[in-house]
Amino acid sequence: MSDGGGRKFGPLGTALVIIPTFNEAENITSIVGRVRAAVPAAHVLVADDNSPDGTGKLADELAADDDQVHVLHRTGKEGLGAAYLAGFAWGIEHDYGVLIEMDADGSHQPEELPRLLTALKGADLVLGSRWVPGGRVVNWPKSREFLSRGGSTYSRLLLDVPIRDVTGGFRAFRRETLEGLGLDEVASQGYCFQVDLARRAIKAGYHVVEVPITFVERELGDSKMSKDIVVEALWRVTTWGVGERVGKVLGRGPDTP
Repeated sequence: MSDGGGRKFGPLGTALVIIPTFNEAENITSIVGRVRAAVPAAHVLVADDNSPDGTGKLADELAADDDQVHVLHRTGKEGLGAAYLAGFAWGIEHDYGVLIEMDADGSHQPEELPRLLTALKGADLVLGSRWVPGGRVVNWPKSREFLSRGGSTYSRLLLDVPIRDVTGGFRAFRRETLEGLGLDEVASQGYCFQVDLARRAIKAGYHVVEVPITFVERELGDSKMSKDIVVEALWRVTTWGVGERVGKVLGRGPDTP
């Protein structure tokens, strides 16, 4: 399939949906079941950060009953970025052609996965976007929407990336895209991990597409958003943006791919 600019894309291969978890016992069974129903050919990897509420044990039970469900047990809570990096490494090692990021809490609708996969046939990376026409959020207070929209706008302008939803975490990557992003250099742990991967993909020249999604606020369990995560994201985005501008003034290229 072509992206419209003449470039041809190869077949996708088997998809792996990576679901990081920490204390998601109330959600894990439902979300895995919905993924398996929405994309029966896909596999699921639950990357559990040693959840004290027994999420890892529940995931093991799901895997015992379904050979397309896998569990990666991690030693402790190290942040969203670290969990995804471990999941990416596992998926690449096991030869999956597509690696997908998705939350465990139901905020990302598994029923929209086919839309991302269809778009990926003509792209290197597909982002599920809340802020493009057709995208929306459900049950969010205005303060949360303002923070998310503002974070994406700030990141887009400062980093000069043409993406409406830079911070979103519902994404489908071709394997070769991830292999070209320099993942061993990624240090971001919180939600700015998503900003980091998006800017790396754009700077590397990959074809990135946004498709609209409906983001639904979690009904069960506790949000992992915190002040520290917001501060880290603001600091890192500002550092990256200023660094690139200084580099241009001094005649240097960008410091990422």
